[in-house]
Amino acid sequence: MESRQDAWSQLSPSEKLAARWARALSPGTPFVSSEAEAEYRARVTRLRKAWTLEGVPDRVPVCVLSNFFPFLWAGLTPYEAMYDYQRAADAWLKCGRELEMDLLAGLMPPPGRALDLISPKLYSWPGHGLPKESTYQYNEGEWMLADEYDHLISDPTGFLLGEYLPRTAAGLEGFAQHGAVGDMAQIYTAPSYLMTWGLEEMRSSIDRISKAGREVLEWLACQAQAIDRARAGGSPVLVCGLAAAPFDFVGDTLRGTREVYMDMYRRPAKLLEAVDKLVPVLLRWLTRRITPQSPPIVVIPLHKGTDRSMSDEQFKEFYWPSLRRFLDGVREAGLMAYLLAEGSYNTRLELFRELAPGTTIWHFDQTDLREAKRVLQGTACVQGNVPLPLLQLGSPEQVTECCRGLIEDVAPGGGYVLDAGAALDEAEGANVQAMIRAAKEYGVY
Repeated sequence: MESRQDAWSQLSPSEKLAARWARALSPGTPFVSSEAEAEYRARVTRLRKAWTLEGVPDRVPVCVLSNFFPFLWAGLTPYEAMYDYQRAADAWLKCGRELEMDLLAGLMPPPGRALDLISPKLYSWPGHGLPKESTYQYNEGEWMLADEYDHLISDPTGFLLGEYLPRTAAGLEGFAQHGAVGDMAQIYTAPSYLMTWGLEEMRSSIDRISKAGREVLEWLACQAQAIDRARAGGSPVLVCGLAAAPFDFVGDTLRGTREVYMDMYRRPAKLLEAVDKLVPVLLRWLTRRITPQSPPIVVIPLHKGTDRSMSDEQFKEFYWPSLRRFLDGVREAGLMAYLLAEGSYNTRLELFRELAPGTTIWHFDQTDLREAKRVLQGTACVQGNVPLPLLQLGSPEQVTECCRGLIEDVAPGGGYVLDAGAALDEAEGANVQAMIRAAKEYGVY
């Protein structure tokens, strides 16, 4: 008898994506009212048409790609949002309910108590290196040395577990004692691997990561309950995961900005070999968390490929080929890639036309959205472009005028979603409300 998993594997990428959208439209959640069910289905249908280019929706969808904004809206500090999981879940629900947008993209911030246990050095966060009123910050560093490329390329998991993890998390330094997994292949060599797990440093790290895992389970339970309540009230949740472009994984996570750009000149072959090797690794990390029941959208922030970061020639050589292969893998899994193109990508637009139509969403920050729509019409949905400084420091009238201009110029023909330029932290609530009203008033097709 054919299993459900076997049947799923025989579907084409487009059939898998269609099945995910069908499940998103009918999630099996009991709605609180018939009105909530109708609103939910209208929002999902509106977003699907815009994102997949399958016709023109009834009006321009409006979303808020959020970070800490929902919690600040509800009166929580960033510290409270990271450490009080139930209050954070309630605040996220309150924001989505009161603003009545089509999608509040972004859920609860990372669980602070779990982070405290393992002390990752890559970030500072409220109450851990930063004031409780601040959002978290990334700590730039050369977390992988130049002479470690070969180790990464030949054994990515071994390098990340035995070298990178203990180097970047103070609570997990014991993992530096981790032995060679290959020793488990022979009964006589297995003890040399097993003994590493009994060392005092390793036991301390195991205890910490186990406690952190229990914290994450508590955090996830609050988040899952919030998602169910959101859907029941008419608000869709369509994002199933977060991923990274291969070049950005090397630059953000391993080498650091300065070093990865210098590597394009000093060791280009090693850099290219590494990003090529990481494509299937990053795809496995993503897809092993995804099931046939998962929502259709994967968010992929883009950091190091902007117009100002590298030349067009460097982008075509170092950044785009591995990203394109990664996006092909995302499509094969029946998922849509939501590319958060932070900064500007004005000179890259023609390359994006190489992707299969209706399989990607380009959320542009500082890219000329009018030009992006002209170039990508029929290839991909464009989203964003309402400036973060305007939402934080402008007036509702200025926000309305900005949104009205974008709608008039970019919305015709569909394939457009109104949103802030990037993930939202601090903003005037009245300005966010003005953006949402603009979509509903001026965005009707």
